[in-house]
Amino acid sequence: MYCGSCLRDNALAAELIRQGHDVQLVPIYTPTLTDEPNVSTHRIFFGGISVFLEQHVPLFRHTPKFFDRLWDSEAALRMVAKRSIAVDPRSLAEMTISMLKGENGNQRKELNSFIEWMKSEPPPDVVNLPNALLIALAGPIKRELNLPMLCTLQGEDLFVDGLGEPYRSEALRLIREHVEFVDGFIAVSDFYAAAMCKQLNIPESSMHVVPLGISLEGYERRARVDSDEFVIGYLARIAPEKGLHVLCEAYRVLRERAPEHRVRLEIAGYLAPEHHQYLTSIERKVNGWGLSGEVSYRGVLDRGSKLSFLKGLDVLSVPATYDEPKGLSLLEAMASGVPVIQPRRGSFPEIIQRTGGGLLVEGTEPESLASGLLTLIEDRDLHKELGEKAFVGVRSHYSVSRMADRAVEAFAAVKSRLGRSEVRTPFEVAGN
Repeated sequence: MYCGSCLRDNALAAELIRQGHDVQLVPIYTPTLTDEPNVSTHRIFFGGISVFLEQHVPLFRHTPKFFDRLWDSEAALRMVAKRSIAVDPRSLAEMTISMLKGENGNQRKELNSFIEWMKSEPPPDVVNLPNALLIALAGPIKRELNLPMLCTLQGEDLFVDGLGEPYRSEALRLIREHVEFVDGFIAVSDFYAAAMCKQLNIPESSMHVVPLGISLEGYERRARVDSDEFVIGYLARIAPEKGLHVLCEAYRVLRERAPEHRVRLEIAGYLAPEHHQYLTSIERKVNGWGLSGEVSYRGVLDRGSKLSFLKGLDVLSVPATYDEPKGLSLLEAMASGVPVIQPRRGSFPEIIQRTGGGLLVEGTEPESLASGLLTLIEDRDLHKELGEKAFVGVRSHYSVSRMADRAVEAFAAVKSRLGRSEVRTPFEVAGN
């Protein structure tokens, strides 16, 4: 899948490199997958196969390195990644807790190997972990290498909440225990910064906000054509929390309220094995409504297909049913001059307020979303205005260069607080 966090981290590392910084983006668990040129290293630590074996078979916690290299190779991990493997939080709960125990967990051997490798490399100015689920690395790295530690927060609460009890409470307890070893936290939105300070007991003085940024290469203003067909789009994981079922229900309400309008719903995004039944249930409903000829699922899109998909939309909506901290697909749509309609929750209000490129609706009820869609269908002047603001607003507030500048500011602020020199070499860990 094209993971939103991997896309964000790779884009940030690539832009920092373009600006002249020396960056190593190090994959954890599996090779990173991105729809842009991949700048991550080929060396993978905490290889997904090893981590799994060490969790379930004690023998593998003591195997020699030359054995581990066989299943930690990029080729082996990519081969396994092609299989349909469920990665829902409940199935990974015990392994998640073990990873959060760090040196006291079943993957201690992997942690030692990672630190040994870091000691063999030129020391970086800062180390940035990609999410709080890897926060147990902070203490050992800080102790062994005396390096400033940062941790990016970009949506891990959804995974933690999905662990179920007692694992959720235990995970939060362990994360909070490791907060003291992190010198600075980076949140991807103002909303998430406040939410994580509260949930993880992070001091506000340690929190920095680095809003998302996207590479704008290839994004072109959508060419408006004289057509009476209005195309609604969805681009995100096919999962209940992303709200595809809400959008489809809203589409049904829209068609009932205004049957005179020609509309179509185009859907794209990664479908995990555990969510096949979810999509099937939606397709059954759409068929029952007699709308199957107007609703299409396009699957996973590479970058070229994604750019083409977005240019063919009139509006995009991903009505998440949880407090989404990122909203990457909103930025991608707006970069093509496509306005968005989102529920007033999570990071959506700040994105739409900054860019002016969309509408907010109250709640995630299909009726509310349908009313917003109908507004844009019938008010073409407003639709055009929002599209123009979206195109300009993303470039003003959410470019990858702006994200990189803010990240360097955060790195420098942490180093300054610790009384060290200016940042030259960021070192990032990319967790899949």
